[in-house]
Amino acid sequence: MRRARDRVRNRERDRGQVTIEFLGMTPAILVTLVVLWQLVLVGYTFTLAGNAADEAVRAGTASEPAWRQGACREAGLDKLPGAWKGAATVNCTTAGGHVRAEVKLNVPVLFPGAADFPFDVTGTAGAVEEVD
Repeated sequence: MRRARDRVRNRERDRGQVTIEFLGMTPAILVTLVVLWQLVLVGYTFTLAGNAADEAVRAGTASEPAWRQGACREAGLDKLPGAWKGAATVNCTTAGGHVRAEVKLNVPVLFPGAADFPFDVTGTAGAVEEVD
């Protein structure tokens, strides 16, 4: 009988300890989640930059040389979400029958559209110029 009472008392004392340990770990858990979310945003920005460069070079190769930069820029910005579109730069160059597109995007800090890191993510793509 005494052992049963001791177990109940020990369990009641442990309840408070578990609460204290959980509260102590909460900041570490939150920091880990914030870091993981930021890494997701960096990876997503790389994906967006690469896709925008692919779209830009595809449009650039299919357009006339005189309108290439405009078509390239329009296609590169077309599918970007608003938070990434604002500061995006799309540049197309042609040399030796080869069209190259470069897209630079800013990486948002935690919430897209709020603030950006001071570095850019660059996506590049190239394709052979289409000739009629």
